[in-house]
Amino acid sequence: MRREEINIRDPFILPFEGKYYMYGTRVGNPAAEGGAWGEQKGFDVYVSEDLESWSGPKCVFSGGNGFWGTRDFWAPEVHVWRGAFYMFASFKAEGRCRGTHILRAEDPTGPFLPLTEDPATPRDWECLDGTFYVDRDGKPHIVFCHEWLQVRDGTVCETELSEDLSRAVTEPRMLWKGSDYKGAKNAGIADATFVTDGPFLYRTEAGELLSIWSSFSREGYEELIARSDNGELDGNWTVDEKPLAGGNGGHGMIFRDFAGKLHFVMHQPNTSTKERPVILSLAETETGLALRE
Repeated sequence: MRREEINIRDPFILPFEGKYYMYGTRVGNPAAEGGAWGEQKGFDVYVSEDLESWSGPKCVFSGGNGFWGTRDFWAPEVHVWRGAFYMFASFKAEGRCRGTHILRAEDPTGPFLPLTEDPATPRDWECLDGTFYVDRDGKPHIVFCHEWLQVRDGTVCETELSEDLSRAVTEPRMLWKGSDYKGAKNAGIADATFVTDGPFLYRTEAGELLSIWSSFSREGYEELIARSDNGELDGNWTVDEKPLAGGNGGHGMIFRDFAGKLHFVMHQPNTSTKERPVILSLAETETGLALRE
């Protein structure tokens, strides 16, 4: 199938051994009615050699079999670590806080199995959109969103993980909050509610540590940039005034193709059941990142 025929939110592309593996949140067939907010219980992978023509979908994870998550299977990311493939994805269940769980597989096409019984994010926090980051000392971290539904002004936080990714070894630390973006728009549910979605870390060739992430502004759902002042997670983070991308699309990530070219992928539009993966050329600039015309 062609890329524009694929119906997912939160696309994530893993280049590996000559092929591109794309994961995302189900919103069309075979998801339940209601798009990403339905009772769908699985994730799929699509495989391509040229980023345009894709095979699939192939299911790589299904709920059930005692797994705690029962709905809102969201935003799967797959990262290579110590010779295996680790999926970071968010789940929800009645009476339990939303959390990002880590799953493991021997192959990018799965099957992925839960690494532990509990999510990697705090049990009493409503969390989502965990991503993986390895610092300059080689230590693994999860960077995730503390959801605005619980804290009103959503935040992006980080926690160091054990070497096998099975547990947190530090307390969560806030990096920035939704209202740090000067163009942020109130989510409209209550006063001073600001969304943080989909962080993804990227280090420039000059050594600067950036994170793209998404929120709502007067222009709609946008892809934004945050940056650390010391090139690491423990720096002071600020949010750029100028978004990376708008046009009612977001929750993206950055990857290089096998020719070394830099790309940005997001879903667009941010309209339930109509989302498609959009891949755009990206360039490093003196001030960070910019889309290529």
